[in-house]
Amino acid sequence: MHCQCVHEFGQPLRPDDRPDMTPQGTEVIVAITAAGVCHTDLHVREGGYHLGHGRRLDFASRGISLPRVMGHEIAGRIVALGPEAGDLDTSRGYVIYPWIGCGSCALCAGGNEQLCTSPRFLGIHVDGGYATQVRVPHPKYLYEIGDIAPENAAPLACSGLTAFGALKKVEHTLKARPPLIIGAGGLGLMCAHLLSALEARAPVFVDIDPVKRQAALAAGACAAIDPGAPDAVEQIHAAAGGAPLAAIDFVGAEATAELGFNAVDKGGTYVIVGLFGGAAPWALPFIALRSLTIQGSYTGSPQDFAELMALAREGRISAIPTTRYRLDEAEDVLNRLAEGRIVGRAILTDT
Repeated sequence: MHCQCVHEFGQPLRPDDRPDMTPQGTEVIVAITAAGVCHTDLHVREGGYHLGHGRRLDFASRGISLPRVMGHEIAGRIVALGPEAGDLDTSRGYVIYPWIGCGSCALCAGGNEQLCTSPRFLGIHVDGGYATQVRVPHPKYLYEIGDIAPENAAPLACSGLTAFGALKKVEHTLKARPPLIIGAGGLGLMCAHLLSALEARAPVFVDIDPVKRQAALAAGACAAIDPGAPDAVEQIHAAAGGAPLAAIDFVGAEATAELGFNAVDKGGTYVIVGLFGGAAPWALPFIALRSLTIQGSYTGSPQDFAELMALAREGRISAIPTTRYRLDEAEDVLNRLAEGRIVGRAILTDT
């Protein structure tokens, strides 16, 4: 098998060639047909997150070892089954749920493997999708893609699920008033398509990039606003017919946190999804005075993914724009993503 690996944090990916994988127990070996490139991968390559005030979360101190094959948005076909994996249809295509927990803690037992404190996330804690093969510990993490093209199915495992998980936290507001969506990258555009599938109000988008604002309008936004405008909050309120009841921030930077906080209505909810980094810019008394809920959202549960995949197989979710690249272009694609030059999702393939 061939893979593109992080051998040293902060340094470019390097190629590796390894023996083909052999499954044990319940394991399934999947030949990868499509792997999405996500902003989280930039943080893995860098080796951590900036926390603001001069602080940093380092992956090395959190037990993430190298070399590591990144990539957690993975679609493919089964090429080998362990003796305890059961009888699976090897003629079908699958997308992999990558947010795999320890399987034994209270969070995992409660169906929230994505919150496990001893995780085995593909592409982060164990090897993932920037490769020709990936090892999956159990068939329960495989979801049939039906007629969905692999390059459209792969992003559902992260951008789709992350957007879906965030929307579920504010679903009671989505038909009352347009939500504010901050960031029109792959996650934001996926969120727009999901809102349409859920028959919710068309969202108001903000993004600094005019090309991405146009992409948001094409995806069904009722407005797309430049957050750098001096009257950005007033424009948001005008487009939404009032202050939004919910704001979902797919960037997670200090500037976007301030905008989302200022734009949302009293009693509203500001959901932070993005991991750009920094520290909270809010005056604490206003959280109480405005009765705001500030909530984090990290991907989604296996049950969330089952619901999302059912919507996708029914054809209710339009595909976000994707661009295919060769696996050996992974480092260049990461650099393009870091520079903001990817619209929608970049997909790595072996062909």
